[in-house]
Parts: sequence; C-alpha cells; structure tokens
Amino acid sequence: MKSSNIEAILGFIGLIILVVLLFGFPLMWLWNWLMPELFGLKMITFWQACGLNLMSTILFGRASSSNKKD
Repeated sequence: MKSSNIEAILGFIGLIILVVLLFGFPLMWLWNWLMPELFGLKMITFWQACGLNLMSTILFGRASSSNKKD
C-alpha cells in the first residue's frame, strides 16, 4: 500500500515537471524570438517564462464561469 502511494506521488511530481517544461521552454523561445525584435524588450530566462505562464494562468485562465446557462 505504501509503495503505490509513493509511486503515485512521484508520478504526480513527474507530471508537474513535464508540464512546466512543456509550457516554459516554448514561451521562453517565443518571447526571446519575437519581443526583443518587435518591441525592444529584454530576453527572459526559463524561470521568468514559467512565472509569466503562471501569472497569465492566474489572470486569464480561470475567467470562465462554472454557472453556465444552457
């Protein structure tokens, strides 16, 4: 029983790491490719891209209401 709980926790942590990598790197690459050239902004690091992704999820990702009318 303990073994399966540990495996589930490790699997969940692995999934979180995979999601961070899948969303962090593309955001960083796109930002560093477009923003300095178009708007003269600085290049960002991987962790800054992860922070931008988290911030945009908080601000815009939960905008939908659970009280949907049919």
